[in-house]
Amino acid sequence: MAATGDEAAAMDSISKAPSAHPAALIPAGSSSSQAEAPEDAMESLVPPPKKPSTNSDGGVETAEEAVEPAEPDIDELCTDMFEKMALFLQGELTGTCEDYRLLENMNKLTSLKYMEMKDISINISRNLQDLNNKYASLQPYLDQINQIEEQVSTLEQAAYKLDAYSKKLEARFKKLEKR
Repeated sequence: MAATGDEAAAMDSISKAPSAHPAALIPAGSSSSQAEAPEDAMESLVPPPKKPSTNSDGGVETAEEAVEPAEPDIDELCTDMFEKMALFLQGELTGTCEDYRLLENMNKLTSLKYMEMKDISINISRNLQDLNNKYASLQPYLDQINQIEEQVSTLEQAAYKLDAYSKKLEARFKKLEKR
């Protein structure tokens, strides 16, 4: 995961330590040696002010060593960088650990829900089996009810036929009575 914002700026400032330039000797009166030096070296080096020569050679100037800015303590910068990197990595690992804890808790809850659903399905299965057993024990009675219903419908048909026949007999009897 890439660092963003303040973290990136801090990491950039840590990684960019001032670069050290080797000391260069620049003759005070020589302009050709300055033209041959790299541009970076020229920008970072400022020629020292000319001092009058106390040499007995008369008119010969001496060269002086260029002065570079003092380097910050590299050990302190490294320690600071490692502390900040450790803090960054610790934050990353803490976030990952929290993600795994959340995932573990979700898995535990899901497992508990499935256990509850398993218990419910076992209870439903038992109840269904009990109902099937009760239905099987009631089956002979249901068969008797079906037989009784058939006999009742047959008896009802016979009663209708008997009623129709009795009406015909009554009509004949009335006819005979009138004569």
